[in-house]
Amino acid sequence: MKILLVEDEKSLSASIISYFKLSGYVCELAGDYKSAVEKIAVYKYDCAIIDLNLPDGSGLDIIKQLKKENDPTGIIIISARDTIDDRIEGLNLGADDYLVKPFDLAELNARVRSLIRRITFSGSNTIEAGKLSINPDEFQVKAGDELLDLTKKEYNLLLFFISNQNRVIAKETIAEHLWGDNIDMANSYDFVYAHIKNLRKKLQEKGLQEYIQTIYGIGYKFQTSSNEV
Repeated sequence: MKILLVEDEKSLSASIISYFKLSGYVCELAGDYKSAVEKIAVYKYDCAIIDLNLPDGSGLDIIKQLKKENDPTGIIIISARDTIDDRIEGLNLGADDYLVKPFDLAELNARVRSLIRRITFSGSNTIEAGKLSINPDEFQVKAGDELLDLTKKEYNLLLFFISNQNRVIAKETIAEHLWGDNIDMANSYDFVYAHIKNLRKKLQEKGLQEYIQTIYGIGYKFQTSSNEV
């Protein structure tokens, strides 16, 4: 899943970014209000972790911007401000959760996972798609009773496909979701083809022949209905 961290405290942001990347997320940093607004205008995120106190603005205004555009991004506020008024204001603006500093990174991770699961997969602990069963808490994927051995990129790619079932997804969208704004440095989309080829092969080995369909000239579509073998 893809996360935007809006935090100006360098040591804290470095710890959060490192922790979430090791946990398999694509995690980008905006160190101030201006950078955050620029990023949400260009990229889409599953979750935004937003500090209220920024050197050039308020995190509350970022939340207002997201809600003004009907952006489905989940929002978690992180702040040293621990008053009822601050919590109520943030939640009333549309934030989904509020975590007071200092906090444990494991707790933040648990809240992010819970939020993404609630928004994307209706709160289910297990995600079902055709013959696939996914346990996000354990990063475990099964085809029937058999485990799939997936890399982190393949796992994230599969979740992205499942969350966009029956929709045609452009290769550019897939690349941007998996690599974030680092995609601007890419010369081609060969790495997208390679990851999709590997994921498709592993699904086919479990008898799931047509789950990932190529829509020539556009991108790909993940569809399980009428494709069981």
